[in-house]
Amino acid sequence: MKKQQTASVADIFARALDVCAPRNGETIAIALSGGLDSSALLHLAHAWAQEQGVALRAFHVHHGLSPNAEAWLAHCEQLCASMNVPFEATRVTIEINPKTGTEEAARKRRYAALGALCAQYGVRLLLTAHHQDDQAETVLLQLLRGSGTAGLSGMDGANSAPELLANPDLVMARPLLPVSRKQLEAYVEKHAIAHIHDESNDDARFARNALRHQVMPVLAQAFPGFQERFARSAQHAQSAQRLLTELATQDLANCLDGDCIELGKLRELSQDRCYNLLRHWFGTRNLRMPSTAWLAEMLAQLLEARPDAQLLVTHPECHVRRHRDRLYLTPKLGDLAGMRERDDANIPGLEKAGQDFHWQGEASLAFPAYGGVLHFDPVEEDGQGIDIAWLKSQLLTIDFRQGGERLKLAHNRPTKSLKYHYQAFDVPAWERERLPLVCAAQQLLFAAGIGLDCHCLGLPDASRVSLRWAAV
Repeated sequence: MKKQQTASVADIFARALDVCAPRNGETIAIALSGGLDSSALLHLAHAWAQEQGVALRAFHVHHGLSPNAEAWLAHCEQLCASMNVPFEATRVTIEINPKTGTEEAARKRRYAALGALCAQYGVRLLLTAHHQDDQAETVLLQLLRGSGTAGLSGMDGANSAPELLANPDLVMARPLLPVSRKQLEAYVEKHAIAHIHDESNDDARFARNALRHQVMPVLAQAFPGFQERFARSAQHAQSAQRLLTELATQDLANCLDGDCIELGKLRELSQDRCYNLLRHWFGTRNLRMPSTAWLAEMLAQLLEARPDAQLLVTHPECHVRRHRDRLYLTPKLGDLAGMRERDDANIPGLEKAGQDFHWQGEASLAFPAYGGVLHFDPVEEDGQGIDIAWLKSQLLTIDFRQGGERLKLAHNRPTKSLKYHYQAFDVPAWERERLPLVCAAQQLLFAAGIGLDCHCLGLPDASRVSLRWAAV
C-alpha cells in the first residue's frame, strides 16, 4: 500500500495495464469524453502505448444532450489529432425512461455505442477513466439504495459486460481506479492537458452529482482519506461476493433439473442460501435482480402453497411458476392473435376451425398467430410418419385445443384424452393452452407436445414426414 501511495500516476496506470495487457499486434481503445479524467487517461495511454509498441484508438460518444456537445466532439478530435491518435465518434439518441431517468438511459446508450465501436475496429480492451473518488461515490450510492454485497463491491479493475457493451469479446478496464481525483488534477496541471467541462456534472438533481458536491466534501473534512477506505471496503465486498457466487453455483447445480429447480432440494437449504441461489439463478438468465422483499414473498408462496396449486408469481421480466414441485422461469407471453375464448365443457370436438392451409412440401411453415413454426421432418425407413402424398392432398387446419380431443399414439395403446397425454408427458399447464393441434377433415393428426395420432401413419414403403412444433 505504501508503494501505491508514493507511486506516480503513470506508474499506477502501467501496473494496472500489466494485469490485462493486450497481446502483440492488438489495439486498445479509450473512452474519451474530453473531460479532465478521460483527457488524463488519453495522455497516459498514449505514452504507455508508444513505450510498449501498442496501437491506440480513442472513441467518443455524442449524446446530443448538451448545447456544447458539438464543441466537445471537435475538442476531442483536435486533441487526438495533436497526439496522432486515431479518433472515432458516434452519435446516439437517448430514449428517456421515466423510471430510470436521463442519467441511466445515457449510460446504457453510451456503453452500447462504445461496445459497437470496439467490435467495428477489432478492439478487445477498452479503458475508462473511473478513479478512486468514482469508486467511493459508487459504494456510497449502493449503500444508500440498500444494496447487498454485489452492489457494495463497486467497480472491478477489469471485467467483461456483454449485456451492457453488447460485445462478448470485450474487456473493460479501469486502470485509474487506485488514483484519486486530486492526483489526476495535479497530473493534468503538470502536463498542461486541455480539457472541457461538462455542465451536467454540476446538476445536483442527479444523485451522483449531489453526493460529489454536497456530501463528499463534508465527509472529506470529517474523515480525510475516506475514499481509499471506501475502496478497501469494496475489495472486501468483492471477496465476499465471490464466495457467495461460488456457493450459489454449487447449490444451483445440486438443485437444477434441466432448466428448472427441484423445490424438494431447495427446501433443504437455509433461507439465506435459498435467496443466494435464486439471485444467482436470475443472474444466469440475465434477469433484473429482484428486491429482498419480492424474493421473500415469492419463496413463501412457492414453498407454502398446496401441492396442486397452479402458482404464478410475476417478475418485471418473466413469470415464476411451479409445476410438480419444480420451479420454472418462463417468458411473459402476451395473448396470441389466434387464441380464442374456450369453454371445455360445452365444445366436445374440433368443429370450430382455426387456420386452414395446404402443405406443398415445405420444410417448415410459420404460424405467427399461433406463436410458432410447424416443421415437417423426413423420417427414416423404419420411422413412423404421415404419407407425404396423402398429406399434400389434404386441407389442413391448425388450431388450439377446445376440449374433448383424444389421441391414440400407437395401435397397441388405448385412445386417451389430450389432458391425459399432457400429464403423461409432464407438459406444464401453462404450456398446454399454447400448443396447437393439426387436423384434416376434423381428424386429429398431430398434437404439439405429444405427437402423431397412429391412425394417420403411412405405410412403411411410402415416403413419410413427422410433424414437429417449435414455439418462437
